[in-house]
Amino acid sequence: MTGPQHGTCRDEALAQTAVDALVGQLALAPKPGLPDPRDLTARATRRDHSALCWSARALLPGLTAMAATARRTGEPSARLRTDLGAIGRSTEHTVALAGGGHRGALWTLGLLVAAAALRPGAGPADTTGLAKQLAAHPDRRAPRRPSRGSTVSARYGAAGARGEARAGFPHVRRALTALTTSRGQGATEPQARLDALLTVMSTLQDTELLYTAGPLGLRQVQAGARGVLEAGGTATEPGAAALSALDADLQARGWVPRGAAPLLAGTLFLDAIGARG
Repeated sequence: MTGPQHGTCRDEALAQTAVDALVGQLALAPKPGLPDPRDLTARATRRDHSALCWSARALLPGLTAMAATARRTGEPSARLRTDLGAIGRSTEHTVALAGGGHRGALWTLGLLVAAAALRPGAGPADTTGLAKQLAAHPDRRAPRRPSRGSTVSARYGAAGARGEARAGFPHVRRALTALTTSRGQGATEPQARLDALLTVMSTLQDTELLYTAGPLGLRQVQAGARGVLEAGGTATEPGAAALSALDADLQARGWVPRGAAPLLAGTLFLDAIGARG
């Protein structure tokens, strides 16, 4: 198949792969401090987790539009960045109607989907490099109001979601390496994905954690994630025990390392298109 129809199918395939990556991230358990399927056993949180799964699929039209816009534009230009921002804000509204959430995932996956559409078949380094170029452009139509993340970033000097993108998603690249390494060492796919998540958590300056737990809390979570990996990872008995202890501690404190989840979704997206391509 060639021509416009082929391009449309490719746009939809990229978007669907991104949504599948996000749903795969949501399905993973146990994710320390983060929503996962275990919440379905608790009546108070069942509705929240179900809404996250449902609203993840509401990202599909917006991500498809981002891929199509990138493909037609053909370069990581300021114009494309502005168009992606407009699509993103419209998609946020749609997702809110479907139950809300996923703003961080929309930012991460939107940039990566657009980058993948710009250079089909590119490797992870090239794709994240294109996303970096896109993120470097200002969104001139964005509302000029500070977000909680930007306020925390300014206060503590943390990179935040925008800084992560402008650096070319270094945590996504590290997580991809961790994913491949864990698989090669015999971990199951869920265990390898958890190791990738913990790799992100071990060094990420998570603005959500800085807001709720402060710098000392952030360092404690980072140390806990490193402890799981240093114990051998989640595929080992000591690593699994360390993961369980970290999860129990975060749940008890109400600390949610929310910034790591979208980056894991981005990791799974790049992994999937790499395997496919």
